[in-house]
Amino acid sequence: MKAFGFLSFGHYGHGRGPGDPDAGQALKDAVEIAVGADEIGVNGAYWRVHHYARQAAAPIPLLSAAGARTQRIEVGTGVIDMRYENPLYLAEEVAALDLLTDQRIAIGISRGSPEQARRGWETFGYAGGADPRGADVARAHTAQFLDAVRGVPQADLDTSGGMAPGASSRLRIEPHAPGVDRRLWWGAGSRETAEWTARQGLNLMSSTLLTEATGEGFSHLQAEQIRRYREAWKEAGHDWTPRVSVSRSIFPIVSETDRRFFALRGEDSHDQIGVIDGLQSTFGRTYAAEPDVLIEQLTQDEALHAADTVMLTIPSQLGVDFNLHILQAFAEHVAPALGWQPNTAGPVAGYSLEA
Repeated sequence: MKAFGFLSFGHYGHGRGPGDPDAGQALKDAVEIAVGADEIGVNGAYWRVHHYARQAAAPIPLLSAAGARTQRIEVGTGVIDMRYENPLYLAEEVAALDLLTDQRIAIGISRGSPEQARRGWETFGYAGGADPRGADVARAHTAQFLDAVRGVPQADLDTSGGMAPGASSRLRIEPHAPGVDRRLWWGAGSRETAEWTARQGLNLMSSTLLTEATGEGFSHLQAEQIRRYREAWKEAGHDWTPRVSVSRSIFPIVSETDRRFFALRGEDSHDQIGVIDGLQSTFGRTYAAEPDVLIEQLTQDEALHAADTVMLTIPSQLGVDFNLHILQAFAEHVAPALGWQPNTAGPVAGYSLEA
């Protein structure tokens, strides 16, 4: 494991009390968690994107705010649902964000998870897909988005007013951020999709579930997904080395407060088989234990060691201090044993939660 970051679902409520922030507070807390994580030396700050739900939705304003307040940490998504996106406008936004943050981005995209709204992407104006889950809409949007960020012209020059000498007759999206496509990831939920991701020249982002159930354990199945991705990448002949991330729910127990929140989840945690979006799926376990136990457990996690980046899911609605406490505990007591080094040369800032 070379890097770790936090993955926030950005949940919020009505602002009626502790653990129930409203939308404004949740967004402000998200930025503050990123600032504190940057001071700790955490490598990345990533947010899920959902629509028609009390969760983070439009990610670029949040990533811009977090990027402006931090110095080293990577800011990104896990993942943007491409069914809902205007691919050319997103290309403009991502390029601008990449330039503003000096290439500190990791933008995860995919078909997305099931949403609360039935065929919600159609209400955004993207109708006509034949797939009831919108996969064809997402793939079409993704193809145009990738062409746009890679500088492929998207429009004809209007010559009615006279063409400037030397002007191209075809126009690309601006601003253009060279190499930004190497900072894009696809959230793959199966081994087949991982191979497709490699062929597209995208980094691989693998979640806490796979839309497959073969009888193999989650970590083993995910490690095979990563292996097949890397084999497909090599076959595709790309001339750079991609990154691979996995998401995990990991909670070091270093205080009585941690024990009250997470001990039972750790004791009763195992891989599960269920159905999501009509597909039989394998869900990863939650790790919650004292640091020495966690290190022993995570050493046996095949996929975690096959990846270079781990995204820790955090209970963002519990506030800034508690979430930074979780990240601090992982950074101090667990991550170094897995090969992690902080991305800052300065002293590690301390965040603690009284027992």
